[in-house]
Amino acid sequence: MPSRNIEKQYVPDAYYHIYNRGVEKRKIFLDDQDYTVFLSLLKRYLSKKSELDKYGRDGVTFYEDIELQAYCLMPNHFHMLIYVGENPRAMTELMRRVCTAYTMYFNKKYLRVGHLFQGRFKASRVTTDQYLVHISRYIHLNPKDYLNWQYSSLPYYIRGWKAEWVRPEKIYGLYEWGSYEKFLEDYEDYKDTLDEIKHELANS
Repeated sequence: MPSRNIEKQYVPDAYYHIYNRGVEKRKIFLDDQDYTVFLSLLKRYLSKKSELDKYGRDGVTFYEDIELQAYCLMPNHFHMLIYVGENPRAMTELMRRVCTAYTMYFNKKYLRVGHLFQGRFKASRVTTDQYLVHISRYIHLNPKDYLNWQYSSLPYYIRGWKAEWVRPEKIYGLYEWGSYEKFLEDYEDYKDTLDEIKHELANS
């Protein structure tokens, strides 16, 4: 039987929580360079102007189709919250390109062969505004020392960072808890919601 959330028809004008982990739960990021390479791939494909690789190939951009709202890279998995516009197939194409390119980089660097990720990415559609803002909080709270974790979109929320490939503006318009940092600190009040998200991922 296919895994839940893998084989489905994605719809336009929708938010999705995307996640995946290393095959056999292995680490997929071993040093700072690994995190940087993965983020550079996201930047390449989500920036307004398409970027070529060092060989002058693959000048593709999904800027018009996908908005990256939030992300967090952890040693053995990653999370993203994205908005998909009129072309939902762009999400599959984006993840295919990013994960394939990263796997090639990783395998060459660490002298390994085979799959790096645990199958295709998982994508869970977010259907309510309330759940949407809690997903963003869940993603940012993944690291224990989340305020100092370098590989999440949190600085774009609380430190004024700007980049055209990270676009959290839609999330800004949803929460009404004062500062976003305070919103994170108050997670205990919404622990049941966060536990529900974690349960969904554990059983995917």
